[in-house]
Amino acid sequence: MSHLSLKDLCVRYPVKGGVVTALSEVNLEMESGDFLVALGASGCGKTTLLNCLAGFLPPSSGEIELDGHAIGGPGADRGVVFQKHALMPWINVIDNVALGLKMRGIGLTERRRVALEKLKLVGLEEHAQKAIYELSGGMQQRVGIARALANDPALLLMDEPMGALDAFTRETVQELLIDVWKRSNKMIFFITHSVEEALFLATRLVIMTPSPGRILRIYEDLPFSKMFLDTRNSREVKSNRDFIAMREEVLSLIHHREPEQITV
Repeated sequence: MSHLSLKDLCVRYPVKGGVVTALSEVNLEMESGDFLVALGASGCGKTTLLNCLAGFLPPSSGEIELDGHAIGGPGADRGVVFQKHALMPWINVIDNVALGLKMRGIGLTERRRVALEKLKLVGLEEHAQKAIYELSGGMQQRVGIARALANDPALLLMDEPMGALDAFTRETVQELLIDVWKRSNKMIFFITHSVEEALFLATRLVIMTPSPGRILRIYEDLPFSKMFLDTRNSREVKSNRDFIAMREEVLSLIHHREPEQITV
């Protein structure tokens, strides 16, 4: 069972004439099986927080520990899926997925075995030998997810991975991601600007405030991803009365207004 702990995390940037506080006193705990989505208006520090967890950005103060070890830089215990897939176009699909394993010195046979296993998890095993340019945008993003999973990270970080996809493909990848999360039991930290996407995916939802970024509220035990696993019908889940009411409540928190009364 993996565990992530953030204690009094602060990030400050020096700017001309002073200092900007991007994150202030962020405290958070995660465990294996958590699908935590961070949501908030632009400038709330979502990406800054993800970059700290990935080890790309050192905090100004506070602590980040994964399984009892301080995060001091990037590592194989964390996998990152970016908004743009960042795949290598000169190598094929399976070698893209196996790239991190190759960099760690894993032998060819073993890394191909693991890469094919992860491609099967995202439904792309039949495309293992294809070039990246032969795949659709949604398929390329699935390759990115498989690559992030190949190192068997304790924590999977996802930086708006569906942001560049069309609406139909986006929903398909959302459904796939719920299946991947369920099968792998990974601890996932996901950021998005879409309230609907956040509610559909999250087991826990963090609402953040802008300038500086703080945690305003945490919703625990959201049921909608589990509803999808039961029904296999995402449109039914997203048109559910409770889903719509929660969507309006979250929008009201973000925009600092009273929630509208919804009649379905």
